[in-house]
Amino acid sequence: MKYWIDFGALALLYVRVLFRKWRSRGKDVLLVNTLMYVYLSFVLYFTLMPVITSLPFVLNHPYEPMNLEPFIDVLAGRGDFLRQVALNVIMTMPFGFLFPLTRKGGGKFGRTVFFCFLMSLGIELIQPLINGTRSSDITDIITNVTGGVLGYGFYVIFRPVIFWILDRLKTN
Repeated sequence: MKYWIDFGALALLYVRVLFRKWRSRGKDVLLVNTLMYVYLSFVLYFTLMPVITSLPFVLNHPYEPMNLEPFIDVLAGRGDFLRQVALNVIMTMPFGFLFPLTRKGGGKFGRTVFFCFLMSLGIELIQPLINGTRSSDITDIITNVTGGVLGYGFYVIFRPVIFWILDRLKTN
């Protein structure tokens, strides 16, 4: 039930505000921005949710500072670190691919990587606040940014095809 409140708020925001705004800019903008919004909603689901029902309890548990030693789990052989690294890379590849498409004329590499870093840093700083059982780790930021870089590489490779498709949406 807790998750449905967050998804309801995200759906309401989309229907009441974002859909109208993006639709007025054309089908291509609506498609790309909606894909980015759905992607970011899933990122929220896997990293921070439930948010709204957790807000009253933010200060009810100690805040664990971020682990600032990169790849300590990998070096110590703890847990299923390879799975975690792979999932963090995979999670942000769509960001690196979609973010440039949300910018007029395509996005620049540095700007995409910077915003991928900001998203990852925000998630890592907020996670321990929202849920006392979650921790934040510099390794997650590094692997998330790596995923954004790889996603941007796919954007560059497929840019001609993507812009051809988006141009067809503009004319229809």
